[in-house]
Amino acid sequence: MEFTGPLFSGRVVQAIILAGGLGTRLRDTVPDLPKCMAPVAGRPFLFYVINYLRSQGIEQFIFSTGYKYEKISDYLVENFSTLNYSIVIEDEPLGTGGAINLALKNVIDQHVLVVNGDTLFKVSVNDLLTLHTTKKAECTMSLKPLKDIGRYGMVELNNDFTVKGFFEKNNSTSGNINGGVYLINKEIFTGKAFPDKFSFEKDYLEKTLSLSKGKDKSICGSVQDDYFIDIGIPEDFNRVQTELALLPLNLKAIDENWALYLDRDGVINYEKKNDYIRSWQEFRFYEGVKEAIKFFSKRFGKIFIVTNQRGVERGFLTAEDLSVIHRNMLMEIEKAGGRIVRIYFCTSIDNKHADRKPNPGMAFKSKRNFPSVDLSKSIMIGNKMSDMLFGKNAGMYTVYLK
Repeated sequence: MEFTGPLFSGRVVQAIILAGGLGTRLRDTVPDLPKCMAPVAGRPFLFYVINYLRSQGIEQFIFSTGYKYEKISDYLVENFSTLNYSIVIEDEPLGTGGAINLALKNVIDQHVLVVNGDTLFKVSVNDLLTLHTTKKAECTMSLKPLKDIGRYGMVELNNDFTVKGFFEKNNSTSGNINGGVYLINKEIFTGKAFPDKFSFEKDYLEKTLSLSKGKDKSICGSVQDDYFIDIGIPEDFNRVQTELALLPLNLKAIDENWALYLDRDGVINYEKKNDYIRSWQEFRFYEGVKEAIKFFSKRFGKIFIVTNQRGVERGFLTAEDLSVIHRNMLMEIEKAGGRIVRIYFCTSIDNKHADRKPNPGMAFKSKRNFPSVDLSKSIMIGNKMSDMLFGKNAGMYTVYLK
């Protein structure tokens, strides 16, 4: 698959996921699988990495694979058929640096995110990009502050957020560790002379600073105290099973902190079989829907409508026709005492479009527009499997409506 797009759009849309790890220390617990495919709360760990990156606006993925790559490939085909991705396969282990260099051949943007497939660090990619572009860095690292860093090395920063040095594992009780999330300037990085096999951490990051005696200003560090887990050892692998699990839905717990997401056609209004609702005159509410939305408006903090509307791009109705339908629909709901915060819709006919369900782009847009929304305290109601997958991919509870 070839990606097309601008060299730099002002945001990061491409990510490389290093997914070739063997998981040696997990071999007794997770035999015969790449480490990123280790099962966590009923899903491969890779699922959580992919969907967190989606929540940060990543739309195109490059998976750098090696050991048992077929397991990853088969999983993506079966569970992420609409994801925009490519797979790069190492014929032999190239080290983290060699794997990144190989994957960069599939990157067209100026700046690309690089993450480890066995680590979940919920950083703000936008904050990472802001520092990266402000400092005109060739690489910006994510740093996680920890109170006990005995298992990790420490990264020290200068006052201007450039990296001063790396320190091996020691007895220090607190400090910043390398969180394994990087923003790389492709042009600068690929312009350097590297061997085919090399370590990104040792042969690039540490060597760059060593040669400059700590005065190099091209590598920066962004300290972000967000959720961090590395499943490399059994203790953390066992811990993450409960940390990432979606608890059973307790309807009594729903309050103003919860959000409700509704599909439109077939949930709010009657559908037209093998056709589209083309005008307000064709739109008919299901009996009881307006009353139900009024009821839910008193219990949920926010209610959103999320709907695929590819009939616009297919020419069956215009964007203005759709706007009229939605304006009138909202007026009727409000007259009945209901409250819809916003309608999100996708008119694209491209199944790989980030906003087209089952891709969860519209949910993540709502989260960016309304930061108080907690998708783990949200329910998606729909009448199609794409609605259910949309909700699951966004980390919501789902309700299937016949």
